[in-house]
Amino acid sequence: MADEKTRSGGGAAQGVAKAGVNRTDRTDRADRTGRADQADQADQASDCPCRHKSTPRSMELQADMQKRLNRAIGQLTGVKAMIEDNRYCGDVLTQLAAAESAVRRVSEMVLAEHMRTCVVEEVRAGNDEVIDEVMALMRRFSK
Repeated sequence: MADEKTRSGGGAAQGVAKAGVNRTDRTDRADRTGRADQADQADQASDCPCRHKSTPRSMELQADMQKRLNRAIGQLTGVKAMIEDNRYCGDVLTQLAAAESAVRRVSEMVLAEHMRTCVVEEVRAGNDEVIDEVMALMRRFSK
């Protein structure tokens, strides 16, 4: 055993020391380059409108969607517990249907809001291609 430690470089204490050095080196490099990289990325993101689109939503709509999503998350957590407890398949399927319905309703709300705001703005700006996007979205969510 002593020979193995000698061949591998000295055992656990040296391994810890090596790990500590690597961690310190990475931290130093991140301090030197990471802050500059983050600033560059933030500048690039603000210069390029294609990277992230945002849609302002009313506080009421946001709260309603959050409530519905939280309900769906709770239902899915319950389904996980039901499966772990080997509950009756029909009960599990009922809960899954309820979670799917909650998520589907949020999807409908987002699609309706998208059509009322983003699509209308694009059509008014002369971008008729947005109609193809809406048709694709409607096909995807009408299943």
